[in-house]
Amino acid sequence: MSKDSKTDSNEWAFASRAVREGQHRTFENEHSEAIFPTSSYVFSSAADAAARFSGEIPGNIYSRFTNPTVRNFEERLASLELAECCVATASGMAAITATFLGLLSSGDHIVSSRSIFGSTTVLLNSIIARFDISTSFVELADLDAWEKAIKPETKILFLETPSNPLTELVDIEALAEIAHRHDCLLAVDNCFCTPALQQPIALGADIVIHSATKYIDGQGRCIGGAVCGRKDVVGEGVYAFLRTAGPSMSPFNAWVFLKGLETLKLRMQAHSAAALELATWLEQQPQVKRVYYPGLASHPQHELAKKQQSDFGGLLSFELNGGQAEGWALIDATRMLSITANLGDTKTTITHPATTTHGRLTPEQRAEAGISDGLIRVAVGLEDIEDIKADLLRGMK
Repeated sequence: MSKDSKTDSNEWAFASRAVREGQHRTFENEHSEAIFPTSSYVFSSAADAAARFSGEIPGNIYSRFTNPTVRNFEERLASLELAECCVATASGMAAITATFLGLLSSGDHIVSSRSIFGSTTVLLNSIIARFDISTSFVELADLDAWEKAIKPETKILFLETPSNPLTELVDIEALAEIAHRHDCLLAVDNCFCTPALQQPIALGADIVIHSATKYIDGQGRCIGGAVCGRKDVVGEGVYAFLRTAGPSMSPFNAWVFLKGLETLKLRMQAHSAAALELATWLEQQPQVKRVYYPGLASHPQHELAKKQQSDFGGLLSFELNGGQAEGWALIDATRMLSITANLGDTKTTITHPATTTHGRLTPEQRAEAGISDGLIRVAVGLEDIEDIKADLLRGMK
């Protein structure tokens, strides 16, 4: 066992675990984590192979569900999320799908926030529903609505907090109490805060879901996802789905995400500082009708954000007075910002949610989610903040 995997690592601070947790050095004594680009593994004997396949002894079997590099990433992220285990997946959407299909059966019911990623809404309504698993959608912050929507067959409460793109929040601790009182699991998508800013399990959540594509990577290089939680939930149901259905993370992507975790805390602090400055500046611009950012005192859940997050993140949205035409004109006038629907990058990205990330929703669904035609989403990167302001100001003029 290497120094990096010694048993007292649970005593290390977050930043130390983000750099050291989960590494098991090979006989080569490599300092950086190794990549294992192999599809299969050699057994010492037929009996050894049989014992691994049956689960009698642990060990690598086949890289669809056992790979040392992927396991390194899973152990590190689980540690940062204060979870017992983690299952890495091929994408964030694969993580959400694995959670629902790995833990639910025909006839079960989900209560979901209405303020979720557009593809997740489509997944619930068009794919998950085919398996006779129904979903009720509620306002994210309305705790009474959550409780009223729960039925005897409800098994999971699902949400993003902060939400995409309006940065709405819910009191995780209060919602966890409601979920557990009704024998439901609480699943929180923590993509936009990451464990560097928010740890839902410490607040009572059972499952934490990530699109590692975003801030965990941090530089827009790879696609991946993860589900963190208890061994009897994630380590059994979600892992069983991954093992059989195969939405697996590649070893190379896992290695990239490991490198991303090493700088996660520093980056999230920098993203948050820049986003707060930009949000404050945007509130002063006459073309801007409203700014959505939890770090602003004007945000209706600013105090809750201060309570359950250590900082406010890099994602913000703002609404223009002129609707889609003005929004598109602003986006097209920028010269430095990247027009892309991805986020969590060192490069600042800008998009029009109503026609991109939430474009597959009906106009009625977008209206219910509060996504207007004049809404612009910006994921603030790590460029100089004055250059970001100048680029946006070019579009406003």
